[in-house]
Amino acid sequence: MTNWLRTLLQVIVAMVFLLPLVWMTATAFHAPATPLPTSLRLVPDNPTVANFGRIFAIIPLLRFTINSLIVVALAVPLTLLTGSWAGFGMAQLPERSQRRWVIISLIVLIIPGIALWSTRFLLYKWLGWIDTYWAIIAPAWMGTSPFFVLMFYRAFRRVPAGLYDAARLDGAGVLRTWASVAMPLARSTIVAVAILSFVLYWGDFINPLLYLSSESNYTLPIALQSLQQMNRSDWPLLMAGAVWATLVPVGLFVIALAYWNRFTNNTKETVRQT
Repeated sequence: MTNWLRTLLQVIVAMVFLLPLVWMTATAFHAPATPLPTSLRLVPDNPTVANFGRIFAIIPLLRFTINSLIVVALAVPLTLLTGSWAGFGMAQLPERSQRRWVIISLIVLIIPGIALWSTRFLLYKWLGWIDTYWAIIAPAWMGTSPFFVLMFYRAFRRVPAGLYDAARLDGAGVLRTWASVAMPLARSTIVAVAILSFVLYWGDFINPLLYLSSESNYTLPIALQSLQQMNRSDWPLLMAGAVWATLVPVGLFVIALAYWNRFTNNTKETVRQT
C-alpha cells in the first residue's frame, strides 16, 4: 500500500511539472496568429507545424542555436574542470581552512549578480572581450558558481582519506590523484554540475544582452526575445520558438537519466557480486 501511494504521489508531482511543457507544446501547434487559449487544450482544433517553419523564416534561428551550442560546449567542460579543481583543493586543506573557504564561498554566493554587472563590463571592455563569447563564458574559469564548487567539495570530502593517502604512497601527484581517485568517485556530482551549468548557460539571457552587440553572435534566448518584440500577440509562434529552445535541455536530461540508471544498475550489480 505504501509503494502504491508513493507511486501515485510521484505521478502527480510529475504531472504538475510537465503540465507547462505540455501546454507550451500544444500551443505551438495552433494555427498562426491564434489567440492564446484560455483553457487547457492538449489537442488543437486544426494542428499545424507551420509555426516551426515561420520562426526559421523570420530570424536566423539555426545560427542562434549554433551560437548557444558553442557557448555551452566551451563553458560546461571548463566549469567541470575548474570547479572540480577548486573543490578538490578545498577538500585537501586542514579542517580549519576548509571551514574558512566554505564561509567565503557562501558569502560570494549570496552577492547579487546585478551588483557585478558594471564592474564586469568595464573589465571585459578593457580585455577586449565585448561582443565575443569570452565575456559569456568568463565565469566558467572560476567554476561558474560557488555552489558548483561546494558540490564538488562535498563529494570529494566523502571520499575516504585512505584512498588519497594510498595514491600518494604510490607516487601520484595532485593532478593524478584528482583524475584517478577523486573524479571517478564523484560521477553523480559531475553529471549534476554538468546539467545545471548547461541549463544556466543555455538559458542565459542577461549576459548575452549585456556583452554581445553583433547579431551574428546572438544566442537562443536573444532570438526568443526578438520573436516577442516582433509580434507579441502571436503566441503559437512564440511557443514554437520556446519548444525549439527546450528540445536540447530535455534531450540532455533524457540522456543523463539513462546514464544514471545504467550507472546505478552497474553499481548494484557490483555490490551484489562482492
